[in-house]
Amino acid sequence: MAVEGGRLSSGGKYVTVVSLMVVALAYWCRSPAQNARLDERLDNVLSSLLKAERKVDINSVSRPRVAIGFGGCVDIIVDGVALLEKIGLQPNARPLHHDYIQSAEQLAESFAYFFPPGAASERFVLNDTLFNELVEASRGLPDNRWSVGGNAPVMAGRMAMEGCNVLLGGSFNSDLTEVLSQHMTVAGNTVEEPDIHLILEYPAGATWGQYTSRRANRYIVHSDFHNPYLASLEDFERKLQSFQPDLLVVGGLQMMENFPFQQGERAALLGRLAGLLSSASPSTGVHFEMASFVDEGLLGDLLELILPQADSLGMNEQELPNLLSLLRGSAVTVLSDPNPRVATVLDQMRELYRLVNHRHQQSGEGRALTRLHVHTLAFQALAVTHGSRWKNTMSAAAKASLTANRHVCGSADINPGKAKLIMDDSFSVSRQEGSQRIHLRDTRPVSCWDERDYQICVAPVLVCTEVYQTAGGGDNISAAGLVLQI
Repeated sequence: MAVEGGRLSSGGKYVTVVSLMVVALAYWCRSPAQNARLDERLDNVLSSLLKAERKVDINSVSRPRVAIGFGGCVDIIVDGVALLEKIGLQPNARPLHHDYIQSAEQLAESFAYFFPPGAASERFVLNDTLFNELVEASRGLPDNRWSVGGNAPVMAGRMAMEGCNVLLGGSFNSDLTEVLSQHMTVAGNTVEEPDIHLILEYPAGATWGQYTSRRANRYIVHSDFHNPYLASLEDFERKLQSFQPDLLVVGGLQMMENFPFQQGERAALLGRLAGLLSSASPSTGVHFEMASFVDEGLLGDLLELILPQADSLGMNEQELPNLLSLLRGSAVTVLSDPNPRVATVLDQMRELYRLVNHRHQQSGEGRALTRLHVHTLAFQALAVTHGSRWKNTMSAAAKASLTANRHVCGSADINPGKAKLIMDDSFSVSRQEGSQRIHLRDTRPVSCWDERDYQICVAPVLVCTEVYQTAGGGDNISAAGLVLQI
């Protein structure tokens, strides 16, 4: 399709309009029998995923013990377009990536960059006046929602809900601590005012000026003060010794991006965290949850200090090629295909698995990577090393898929009338010519097979069509998948 200056040419617009008309005509001309078959298929896939999820029960008597750090905040969830319009911010003709936000103009350019493809993004706002203006405007929007936020608290909440006892490293005020699960112990300082994250949500098809979003997603802005310093690390480290977790999870390190640390502060904090991870018992699994990193300096530090200490990684379709680019020695990939094909993701996973483990073998330090979970809008993909600590991979893939719908739709009960399958009816296991092709079977929707020294499982997602929220989706999905594998 022709593109001129980031916008469709007239020929491209014509093709797009015709394509949309064809799709719409095909939809409205479906016969009742075709609709019935689609409904039956969704019912079959849902019941099969539920059956796969129920194959594994969490031991309610001896609940798994999970320690999760770091950070915590108050999420204010709003309609992103409505917020920008409320503060009088109109789109301009120049979508532009910024590592951080200093002005309203940069915010407009950055939002316009990620909004049309529907790519998740998170940026630090250096301008306190602008951030406070956004917070105040958010308070005045109808239907704004408040919740406990941050990667670690969201993952901790899901794991407690799913049957785990959790030690959470984070800084909260007394009001937030009171709403946390009874199966959760907080390690960290009490603060008077928690950090605030603004979650600018938007649905598929939302419009902002000349831009239209291809899929539902969110753009997050924050101006954290406590979280970049890993303020709960000391208390978390102390309580970890007696807690003796089955799994240790680290996330939220993107809060360090572009924060005005003093010289050497960030490296010292990451070095201390690396020491904590390296001291974990060999019987304890260590999982690192990726995020939307753009600071190559921070990513480089994570690559050298944190990743080698983790035997499990979780990430989405944007974060996977980003990390892979850095491992290849290239610049970070800020924006990737928000709806990648299965074969593309699997090839990227294989390469990431190989490169990370090659580095481990060369250094002889840390842990080998034995688990890799990539969550996308259309499907879940898990790769687990044969004979490793991680179990129940097929059921974990199913649970991750179901959790995606439950979280985004905001309901524990999945309604197939509010869901659709966008994963292809069949997929190649690789982009290499002659690769095996696997058909999606309604009665056995999770496809698993063995390769080299690992197993791969792919599960389709029943994509929610009536979005309640996308923020926290990856954290909920990753946490749910981990629960069945520890």
